[in-house]
Amino acid sequence: MLNEIKADAQTRMGKSIDALKHDLTRIRTGRASTTLVDGIKVSYYGSETALSQVASVALGDSRSIVITPWEKNLVGPIEKAILASDLGITPTTAGTVIRLNLPPLTEERRRELAKQVGHEGENTKIAVRNIRRDALQQVKDLLKEKEITEDDERRVDDEIQKLTDRFVKEVDAVVKAKEDELLAL
Repeated sequence: MLNEIKADAQTRMGKSIDALKHDLTRIRTGRASTTLVDGIKVSYYGSETALSQVASVALGDSRSIVITPWEKNLVGPIEKAILASDLGITPTTAGTVIRLNLPPLTEERRRELAKQVGHEGENTKIAVRNIRRDALQQVKDLLKEKEITEDDERRVDDEIQKLTDRFVKEVDAVVKAKEDELLAL
């Protein structure tokens, strides 16, 4: 029973770290990445469809993304979707090929993005601590029902705390790596 609680907490904390890493891929650094356009939805025959399902998305070079729609009539809707997104990039169209040229980030913008990365990291730490709280509550409930001893409770509390500390350090490492990537010139 106690091992299940610890395993569940570890799994959930790991998923929090994975979610943080996924969220941070959407924050633009100085380099182009196809993940920047992952969240864009295009109006395709009356329904909102992911951009990657209606066009080929590739890197042109380190500062540009090339989008090639599979149907000619999708060029307009894709441009509208990109302009409506929060990317802040104006698409350039040449025939049926849409290019997104990423300008270099200003120092001020880099600092804003670094703050946003720090905020995402704090939210993940809060999620990890909430998972710890839930696990500790489950252990306390077992103690109340006299299914475990007080020694077992203290031992498991320490193990869950060590697990939490490990994941908080991992969050710090992920955030630091992304901030370094952002602030590097």
